[in-house]
Amino acid sequence: MNLCADELVLRLADREQVAAVSFLAREQRISTVADLANGFHQTRGQAEDVVRLRPDLVIAGRYTTRTTVALLRDLGLPVKELDVPVTFEEVEAQIRDVAASLGQSARGEAMIESIRAGLDAIPPRARPLRALVLRPNGVTSGAGSLVDTLLTRAGLVNLGADPALGVYTALPLELVASLRPDILVMDLEPMAAPALAEAVLHHPVLARLPFAMRVIGVPNRLWTCAGPGMVEAVRLLAGAAEAQAPPVESSVSSAAVSRRPPAAME
Repeated sequence: MNLCADELVLRLADREQVAAVSFLAREQRISTVADLANGFHQTRGQAEDVVRLRPDLVIAGRYTTRTTVALLRDLGLPVKELDVPVTFEEVEAQIRDVAASLGQSARGEAMIESIRAGLDAIPPRARPLRALVLRPNGVTSGAGSLVDTLLTRAGLVNLGADPALGVYTALPLELVASLRPDILVMDLEPMAAPALAEAVLHHPVLARLPFAMRVIGVPNRLWTCAGPGMVEAVRLLAGAAEAQAPPVESSVSSAAVSRRPPAAME
Protein backbone atom coordinates (compact mmCIF):
# COMPACT_ATOMS: atom_id res chain seq x y z
CA MET A 1 0.00 0.00 0.00
CA ASN A 2 3.04 2.23 -0.28
CA LEU A 3 5.75 2.57 -2.92
CA CYS A 4 8.60 2.39 -0.43
CA ALA A 5 7.06 -0.73 1.12
CA ASP A 6 6.73 -2.22 -2.37
CA GLU A 7 10.40 -1.63 -3.09
CA LEU A 8 11.57 -3.43 0.04
CA VAL A 9 9.07 -6.28 -0.15
CA LEU A 10 9.71 -7.04 -3.81
CA ARG A 11 13.47 -7.14 -3.20
CA LEU A 12 13.29 -9.23 -0.03
CA ALA A 13 10.33 -11.61 -0.33
CA ASP A 14 9.75 -14.70 -2.42
CA ARG A 15 7.24 -13.99 -5.18
CA GLU A 16 4.70 -16.36 -3.66
CA GLN A 17 4.81 -14.32 -0.44
CA VAL A 18 3.51 -11.20 -2.18
CA ALA A 19 -0.28 -10.94 -2.55
CA ALA A 20 -0.33 -7.44 -4.06
CA VAL A 21 1.62 -4.23 -4.54
CA SER A 22 0.52 -0.64 -4.93
CA PHE A 23 -0.22 0.61 -8.44
CA LEU A 24 2.80 2.91 -8.12
CA ALA A 25 5.21 -0.03 -8.09
CA ARG A 26 4.88 -0.46 -11.87
CA GLU A 27 5.48 3.20 -12.73
CA GLN A 28 8.89 3.20 -14.42
CA ARG A 29 9.61 6.87 -13.73
CA ILE A 30 9.11 6.69 -9.97
CA SER A 31 9.77 3.05 -9.06
CA THR A 32 13.06 1.16 -8.92
CA VAL A 33 11.20 -2.17 -8.94
CA ALA A 34 8.86 -1.63 -11.90
CA ASP A 35 10.06 -4.81 -13.61
CA LEU A 36 9.82 -6.88 -10.43
CA ALA A 37 6.25 -5.63 -9.91
CA ASN A 38 4.97 -7.12 -13.16
CA GLY A 39 2.43 -9.88 -12.69
CA PHE A 40 1.25 -8.89 -9.22
CA HIS A 41 -2.23 -7.74 -8.26
CA GLN A 42 -2.32 -3.96 -7.75
CA THR A 43 -4.11 -1.99 -5.06
CA ARG A 44 -5.01 1.69 -4.97
CA GLY A 45 -5.17 2.20 -1.23
CA GLN A 46 -8.78 1.08 -0.85
CA ALA A 47 -9.65 -1.19 2.07
CA GLU A 48 -11.86 -3.46 -0.05
CA ASP A 49 -8.93 -4.17 -2.38
CA VAL A 50 -6.90 -5.43 0.56
CA VAL A 51 -9.55 -7.27 2.56
CA ARG A 52 -10.54 -9.56 -0.30
CA LEU A 53 -6.93 -10.76 -0.55
CA ARG A 54 -6.95 -11.98 3.08
CA PRO A 55 -3.27 -11.10 3.67
CA ASP A 56 -1.28 -12.30 6.67
CA LEU A 57 0.41 -8.90 6.85
CA VAL A 58 -0.22 -5.46 5.37
CA ILE A 59 2.81 -3.16 5.02
CA ALA A 60 1.90 0.51 4.69
CA GLY A 61 3.54 3.90 5.06
CA ARG A 62 3.05 5.96 8.19
CA TYR A 63 1.87 9.00 6.23
CA THR A 64 -0.19 7.47 3.40
CA THR A 65 -3.68 5.89 3.10
CA ARG A 66 -4.43 6.75 6.73
CA THR A 67 -8.17 6.07 6.54
CA THR A 68 -7.57 2.68 4.95
CA VAL A 69 -4.94 1.73 7.53
CA ALA A 70 -7.29 2.62 10.40
CA LEU A 71 -10.11 0.59 8.85
CA LEU A 72 -7.88 -2.44 8.29
CA ARG A 73 -6.80 -2.33 11.92
CA ASP A 74 -10.43 -2.12 13.01
CA LEU A 75 -11.12 -5.22 10.92
CA GLY A 76 -8.36 -7.07 12.72
CA LEU A 77 -5.79 -7.24 9.94
CA PRO A 78 -2.15 -7.03 11.05
CA VAL A 79 -0.60 -3.83 9.71
CA LYS A 80 3.06 -2.80 9.80
CA GLU A 81 3.66 0.91 9.22
CA LEU A 82 6.97 2.10 7.82
CA ASP A 83 8.33 5.46 8.87
CA VAL A 84 10.52 7.61 6.62
CA PRO A 85 14.15 6.91 7.54
CA VAL A 86 16.60 9.79 7.53
CA THR A 87 19.95 8.31 8.57
CA PHE A 88 21.80 5.27 7.27
CA GLU A 89 21.27 3.64 10.65
CA GLU A 90 17.52 4.11 10.30
CA VAL A 91 17.62 2.74 6.76
CA GLU A 92 19.37 -0.41 7.93
CA ALA A 93 16.99 -0.83 10.86
CA GLN A 94 14.00 -0.61 8.52
CA ILE A 95 15.45 -3.16 6.11
CA ARG A 96 16.06 -5.55 9.01
CA ASP A 97 12.54 -4.99 10.34
CA VAL A 98 10.83 -5.69 7.02
CA ALA A 99 13.09 -8.65 6.25
CA ALA A 100 12.36 -10.21 9.64
CA SER A 101 8.62 -9.74 9.13
CA LEU A 102 8.91 -11.67 5.86
CA GLY A 103 11.09 -14.40 7.31
CA GLN A 104 13.93 -13.23 5.07
CA SER A 105 16.50 -11.90 7.53
CA ALA A 106 19.42 -13.26 5.53
CA ARG A 107 18.32 -11.31 2.46
CA GLY A 108 17.95 -8.22 4.59
CA GLU A 109 21.52 -8.50 5.83
CA ALA A 110 22.72 -9.10 2.27
CA MET A 111 20.95 -5.94 1.12
CA ILE A 112 22.52 -3.94 3.94
CA GLU A 113 26.00 -5.25 3.12
CA SER A 114 25.48 -4.44 -0.56
CA ILE A 115 24.46 -0.86 0.26
CA ARG A 116 27.42 -0.43 2.62
CA ALA A 117 29.87 -1.77 0.04
CA GLY A 118 28.42 0.47 -2.66
CA LEU A 119 28.71 3.57 -0.50
CA ASP A 120 32.21 2.66 0.70
CA ALA A 121 33.33 2.55 -2.93
CA ILE A 122 32.38 6.21 -3.42
CA PRO A 123 34.97 8.58 -1.94
CA PRO A 124 33.52 11.87 -0.67
CA ARG A 125 34.79 15.15 -2.09
CA ALA A 126 37.71 16.78 -0.33
CA ARG A 127 36.33 20.27 -1.12
CA PRO A 128 32.57 20.41 -0.64
CA LEU A 129 30.49 22.18 -3.27
CA ARG A 130 27.19 23.88 -2.48
CA ALA A 131 24.22 22.00 -3.93
CA LEU A 132 20.50 22.66 -4.15
CA VAL A 133 17.86 20.07 -5.01
CA LEU A 134 14.92 21.38 -7.01
CA ARG A 135 11.85 19.22 -7.50
CA PRO A 136 8.41 19.86 -9.04
CA ASN A 137 6.73 23.02 -7.70
CA GLY A 138 10.19 24.25 -6.69
CA VAL A 139 10.32 22.00 -3.63
CA THR A 140 13.70 21.34 -2.04
CA SER A 141 14.77 18.90 0.67
CA GLY A 142 16.24 20.27 3.86
CA ALA A 143 17.78 19.04 7.08
CA GLY A 144 16.06 15.99 8.50
CA SER A 145 15.52 14.35 5.10
CA LEU A 146 17.09 11.30 3.47
CA VAL A 147 18.09 13.51 0.54
CA ASP A 148 20.12 15.72 2.89
CA THR A 149 21.89 12.65 4.27
CA LEU A 150 22.79 11.45 0.76
CA LEU A 151 24.00 14.88 -0.36
CA THR A 152 26.27 15.04 2.68
CA ARG A 153 27.57 11.52 2.01
CA ALA A 154 28.44 12.58 -1.55
CA GLY A 155 30.55 15.40 -0.12
CA LEU A 156 28.15 18.23 -0.92
CA VAL A 157 26.75 21.04 1.21
CA ASN A 158 22.95 21.08 1.01
CA LEU A 159 21.78 24.69 0.68
CA GLY A 160 18.25 23.49 1.43
CA ALA A 161 19.38 22.60 4.95
CA ASP A 162 19.33 26.25 5.99
CA PRO A 163 17.63 26.45 9.43
CA ALA A 164 15.23 29.05 8.04
CA LEU A 165 13.79 26.42 5.71
CA GLY A 166 11.73 23.37 6.62
CA VAL A 167 12.35 19.75 5.72
CA TYR A 168 10.43 20.23 2.47
CA THR A 169 10.03 23.80 1.24
CA ALA A 170 8.88 25.35 -2.04
CA LEU A 171 11.49 27.91 -3.10
CA PRO A 172 10.76 30.92 -5.30
CA LEU A 173 13.21 31.25 -8.17
CA GLU A 174 14.48 34.53 -6.71
CA LEU A 175 15.69 32.61 -3.66
CA VAL A 176 17.26 29.92 -5.83
CA ALA A 177 19.24 32.65 -7.61
CA SER A 178 20.26 34.37 -4.39
CA LEU A 179 21.57 31.11 -2.89
CA ARG A 180 24.06 30.84 -5.79
CA PRO A 181 24.45 27.04 -5.79
CA ASP A 182 27.49 25.45 -7.40
CA ILE A 183 25.30 22.49 -8.38
CA LEU A 184 21.57 22.34 -9.10
CA VAL A 185 20.14 18.82 -8.77
CA MET A 186 16.96 17.91 -10.64
CA ASP A 187 15.20 14.90 -12.15
CA LEU A 188 15.79 15.53 -15.86
CA GLU A 189 13.86 12.52 -17.15
CA PRO A 190 10.83 13.53 -19.24
CA MET A 191 7.36 13.27 -17.74
CA ALA A 192 4.85 10.95 -19.41
CA ALA A 193 2.46 13.90 -19.69
CA PRO A 194 2.83 17.69 -19.23
CA ALA A 195 2.46 18.89 -15.65
CA LEU A 196 2.31 22.45 -14.34
CA ALA A 197 4.32 21.32 -11.32
CA GLU A 198 7.30 20.83 -13.67
CA ALA A 199 7.13 24.32 -15.20
CA VAL A 200 9.50 25.86 -12.64
CA LEU A 201 12.19 23.35 -13.63
CA HIS A 202 12.18 24.70 -17.20
CA HIS A 203 12.00 28.40 -16.33
CA PRO A 204 14.36 30.48 -18.53
CA VAL A 205 15.76 32.30 -15.49
CA LEU A 206 17.71 29.14 -14.67
CA ALA A 207 19.61 29.54 -17.95
CA ARG A 208 20.52 33.17 -17.27
CA LEU A 209 21.96 33.15 -13.78
CA PRO A 210 25.07 35.36 -13.60
CA PHE A 211 27.31 32.75 -12.00
CA ALA A 212 28.76 29.33 -12.84
CA MET A 213 26.39 26.51 -11.93
CA ARG A 214 26.44 22.87 -12.91
CA VAL A 215 23.06 21.17 -13.45
CA ILE A 216 22.97 17.42 -12.87
CA GLY A 217 20.19 14.90 -13.19
CA VAL A 218 19.34 12.44 -10.41
CA PRO A 219 16.09 10.53 -11.00
CA ASN A 220 13.76 11.02 -8.04
CA ARG A 221 13.09 7.27 -7.91
CA LEU A 222 16.66 6.68 -6.71
CA TRP A 223 16.26 8.58 -3.46
CA THR A 224 12.55 8.88 -2.78
CA CYS A 225 12.71 5.62 -0.83
CA ALA A 226 15.39 4.06 1.33
CA GLY A 227 17.08 1.14 -0.40
CA PRO A 228 19.71 0.13 -2.96
CA GLY A 229 18.81 3.07 -5.21
CA MET A 230 20.53 5.38 -2.72
CA VAL A 231 23.92 4.09 -3.83
CA GLU A 232 23.36 5.14 -7.43
CA ALA A 233 22.09 8.54 -6.27
CA VAL A 234 25.26 9.16 -4.24
CA ARG A 235 27.41 7.92 -7.13
CA LEU A 236 25.77 10.37 -9.54
CA LEU A 237 26.11 13.24 -7.08
CA ALA A 238 29.73 12.54 -6.21
CA GLY A 239 30.71 11.93 -9.82
CA ALA A 240 29.10 15.10 -11.11
CA ALA A 241 30.61 17.13 -8.31
CA GLU A 242 34.09 16.01 -9.33
CA ALA A 243 33.72 17.64 -12.74
CA GLN A 244 34.67 21.29 -12.96
CA ALA A 245 31.58 23.49 -13.26
CA PRO A 246 31.29 24.86 -16.81
CA PRO A 247 29.83 28.31 -17.60
CA VAL A 248 26.19 28.49 -16.62
CA GLU A 249 24.78 28.82 -20.15
CA SER A 250 26.48 25.69 -21.45
CA SER A 251 25.73 23.66 -18.33
CA VAL A 252 22.07 24.56 -18.23
CA SER A 253 21.42 24.09 -21.92
CA SER A 254 23.14 20.71 -21.89
CA ALA A 255 20.86 19.64 -19.07
CA ALA A 256 17.83 20.86 -21.04
CA VAL A 257 16.70 23.17 -18.27
CA SER A 258 16.10 26.04 -20.64
CA ARG A 259 13.70 24.11 -22.88
CA ARG A 260 10.39 25.78 -23.60
CA PRO A 261 7.69 24.13 -21.50
CA PRO A 262 4.97 22.14 -23.26
CA ALA A 263 2.15 24.23 -24.69
CA ALA A 264 -0.12 23.07 -21.90
CA MET A 265 2.11 24.89 -19.41
CA GLU A 266 2.29 28.22 -21.22
